[in-house]
Amino acid sequence: MSIDHLDVLAAAQRIAGQVRPVTLAPLDPGALGAATGVFALELMQHTGSFKARGALNFVGAHLEAGTLPESGVVIASGGNAGMANAWAARAHGVRATVFVPVTAPAVKVARLRTLGAEVHQVGAEYAEALDAAQRFASRTGALSSHAYDDPLIAAGAGTLLEEIVAARPDVGTVVVAVGGGGLFSGVAAAARPRGIRVVAVEPDGAQAMHAALDAGRVVDVPVASVAADSLGARRTSETALRLAQHADVRSVLVTDAAIVAARRHLWDERRLAVEHGAAAALAALESRAYVPEPGEKIAIVLCGANTDPADLAR
Repeated sequence: MSIDHLDVLAAAQRIAGQVRPVTLAPLDPGALGAATGVFALELMQHTGSFKARGALNFVGAHLEAGTLPESGVVIASGGNAGMANAWAARAHGVRATVFVPVTAPAVKVARLRTLGAEVHQVGAEYAEALDAAQRFASRTGALSSHAYDDPLIAAGAGTLLEEIVAARPDVGTVVVAVGGGGLFSGVAAAARPRGIRVVAVEPDGAQAMHAALDAGRVVDVPVASVAADSLGARRTSETALRLAQHADVRSVLVTDAAIVAARRHLWDERRLAVEHGAAAALAALESRAYVPEPGEKIAIVLCGANTDPADLAR
């Protein structure tokens, strides 16, 4: 699988008018030192995360091509990709089956069922849910979608950057959290021809891309992070690795403590209830895992809000 800017532009045309345009909110003056920036509030997207973009592009493209079977689509997910696929499938009158780990947050499982998906909880990690989803596809003929490793999914996610640049053409750096690499791949593919730097942020307990860069190939990594429900892929995609090897990409790691602090900061200062995975992008700046240059113009992507906010007020 590989994608480029043309794939992102095709996705933007396919999903136009069906997703919520991203809202940009300026950072407080001095928050990034001499740099300036905005939050890209993609947590306000349909189903509460950027995943709606890729899912809509995936379902729409297969409908156009006549390759969507009567048995519908099946996907394994920590929750967000499953919700997005269920939403996109429902929008087009298509059946959706979603496999999630037993550790998936209850709020995400409940939302999946509200969206009309048939939900199966299997295994403790995403990889186990993925194995079960693949067996289901082989047995039923359902079309397998993927949480991140699919060109249509990644290209759809990349439409986010198109909107950011349209609103703020001076942005020079985009900071994104990385799980398996779908959002990163789409954003990096759209950023490369513009010379925009992409900062790829992972928890140090779920560093699939960082480990792949160190090894020079995709490798399996252990997953143990507070953000594992959305950033807990055991391995990154080949496409994400190839894009991450470009000079305009920085891969950084953040601790769980930094993620928790950033999530709490967003609630205390902005009243934004985000999932831990979304807070990872801000954590990279607050913990100085990434230090902007003076005058650098940054967009920090807050990619999802599918969380239980009960612990935010503690």
